[in-house]
Amino acid sequence: MKTLLLVCATTSALAGPATAQMLDLEKDELTFGFIKLTDMAPLAVAYEKGYFLDEGLFVTLQAQANWKVLLDGVIGGQLDGAHMLAGQPLAATIGFGTKAHIVTPFSMDLNGNGITVSNEVWEKMLPHVPKQADGRPQHPISAEALAPVVDGFRAEGRPFNMGMVFPVSTHNYELRYWLAAGGLNPGYYSPDNISGQIAADVLLSVTPPPQMPATLEAGTINGYSVGEPWNQQAVFKGIGVPVITDTQIWKNNPEKVFGITAEFAEAYPNTTLALTKALIRAAIWLDENDNANRAEAVEMLARPEYVGADAEVIANSMTGFFEFEKGDRRDIPDFNVFFRYNATYPFYSDAIWYLTQMRRWGQIAEAMPDQWYHDTAESVYRPDIYLQAARMLVDEGLAPEDGFPWDSDGYKAPTPAADIIDAIPYDGRAPNAYLDSLPIGLKGAQVVVGNEVQG
Repeated sequence: MKTLLLVCATTSALAGPATAQMLDLEKDELTFGFIKLTDMAPLAVAYEKGYFLDEGLFVTLQAQANWKVLLDGVIGGQLDGAHMLAGQPLAATIGFGTKAHIVTPFSMDLNGNGITVSNEVWEKMLPHVPKQADGRPQHPISAEALAPVVDGFRAEGRPFNMGMVFPVSTHNYELRYWLAAGGLNPGYYSPDNISGQIAADVLLSVTPPPQMPATLEAGTINGYSVGEPWNQQAVFKGIGVPVITDTQIWKNNPEKVFGITAEFAEAYPNTTLALTKALIRAAIWLDENDNANRAEAVEMLARPEYVGADAEVIANSMTGFFEFEKGDRRDIPDFNVFFRYNATYPFYSDAIWYLTQMRRWGQIAEAMPDQWYHDTAESVYRPDIYLQAARMLVDEGLAPEDGFPWDSDGYKAPTPAADIIDAIPYDGRAPNAYLDSLPIGLKGAQVVVGNEVQG
């Protein structure tokens, strides 16, 4: 058994002195990657507030050019871990794209994304958007309001293009979900055609997050799905209008995760526990006392080494507001959630939702039994590591006992119809039944052959 060294520490999460257990670390110098988005905040906070150092970890944080470079860095060992799209560890583990066994002991946040359209598209959507009594658009806005615009582009011989950040990103699946809920087909993938544009009404393609506003302004895309601050940036620049946030598509949906290789977790178990502890503390700090620390977090994230956007832009979403049009600022207190609602716990049911969307759009080419979904989720999401780290923090007086789902079997209660834009409930225990309930998308034994869905 590893020897533990006791040191004194204090925490902003709980008042008074506490005793932190310094694990016997197998590796104490680490480099973590991230993309310049506000939901990398737990990494910045763990670094700036000294939580990594409290665990004996000497961490370097490095911004990455895009999600592929980031994933390759973790797989190749240049990065010890990274802020990842939740779909990346799953896709890598099942071999969609790069093949590698990536695991996550920590979910970084809930919500945090939006869908923005160009000013031209918004003007064409407006006649089809219901109004509130005060004349402002009624939210959430269905993609049914976009369908006539897409038809109009088609009649003019113009493709309707939208950007998303990566083929296995939450943004891709949320954009597809919203489009399909409004009757628009966002296209399929096949083993022979990984464009994702087979039979598509709306053509989706990859654009790195910080480049979204400029690409929209240039007219290359007509809209995009991205995390903050790049939706709010469009409002501040006057080049586009966010039409929906992801919490309006699926309330408290899972977003990013912290990813490491399975080999790292096996070779450095105490280091893995230590970094998980630091990240949990950061998440607690971000949400504690009704988000009282968010203003400090905004100033932190605005620095060029982190997100590098204006603090005023970052503050809109991080402090509980979201601006859909200039002056149309609405309360969305849970736009960014880092610890509430068990946000940091890596639920199998969250992993399975991502897998269902991969299957729905053809990234998983053939039907898989329900057990396969569970087994795949269990091989990637590691609540066992998470709860071990959480127990240590509670015993040290650094986290609240009631902050964690100690008795969870890894599955959330089914998401009710009222919390999803198409009113179709989701139960992670029954992935194939869920797929069969969705009007657009592959189901049963269906496969994509050429440009057609067969079966």
